[in-house]
Order: sequence, then structure tokens, then C-alpha cells
Amino acid sequence: MWLFLAFLLVPIVEIALFIQVGGLIGLWPTLAIVVLTAMLGTWLVRSQGLRAMSDLQGSFSRLEDPSAPLAHGAMILLAGALLLTPGFFTDAVGFALLSPPVRVAVMRYLSRRVTVARFEMGSRGPQPRPDMRRDPRGSQPGDVIEGEYTEIPQDKRPNHPGSGWTRH
Repeated sequence: MWLFLAFLLVPIVEIALFIQVGGLIGLWPTLAIVVLTAMLGTWLVRSQGLRAMSDLQGSFSRLEDPSAPLAHGAMILLAGALLLTPGFFTDAVGFALLSPPVRVAVMRYLSRRVTVARFEMGSRGPQPRPDMRRDPRGSQPGDVIEGEYTEIPQDKRPNHPGSGWTRH
């Protein structure tokens, strides 16, 4: 329901703002402001996005929790999408998300409402599952065992039930 309201109300607010601002300063200055904010927003998103990527790589190399740099990167990406969308309201929200204090406040707000069930990090690489124990011959479940076989004709098979296959 919230998403429906956002898709309904945001265009209405944008249209109302275009009418108000266009009536005050005229059509061409209004369009110039929209184009300039898109250009400025693109430049800011690029520079802050590179910084966020560097912070994310640093958290991985230090084996720290990457959730904060990931959240900052996601909000910078959202800010870029909002700044490329024509409109004054979306530009205001986009520029606000480019401000680190606003991003920290949004993260603090969301962290009270989101619960992380489990988070693991390590540098040991893939580990076998506990149920993947080695058998005495050294093979693991799922290993391919190569071999040769000979099919024994029905009249030459022993008298015990079996598949008719022998191992060599």
C-alpha cells in the first residue's frame, strides 16, 4: 500500500511544484534548474559512489561488518536515481540522501526496524558440510569412481540373486 501511495503522490507533488516554480520564474529557468540539478547530482553520486566502494572494499579487507558501507552505497544509488528523475521533490530527497548525516540517520531509523538473523564472515574459504564425512576408502559422496565391467550372460551367472555385474 505504501508503494502505491508513493507512485501516486510523488508525481502529483512534482507536477504541483513544476506549476508553482514555473509560474514564479518561467518555463526556461525551471527547465534549466532541472537539467543543472541532474548534472550536479550525477557528479556528486559518482564521487560519493567511488568513496562508498572504497569503504566497502576496505571493510572486506579488514574483515569488518560491511553492512554500513553497503547501506551507504545503496542510498547513494537511490539518490542518483532520484536526481536523474525530473522534479524538485525528488531532487530534494536525492540531495538529502547524498548528505552523510542524513544517511546515518536513515540507517539508525532502519536498524531499529530490521533484525539480522545471522551474519558470518571468514577467510578460510569453502568448508565441507558436517554430513560430508570421508569414507575409509578416501572418497566423498558424489565422487566419481572409474572402473571396468563385464556383463555376464544369463546362463553363466551364479545361482544367487544379483544384478549380473561384477567388479574387477
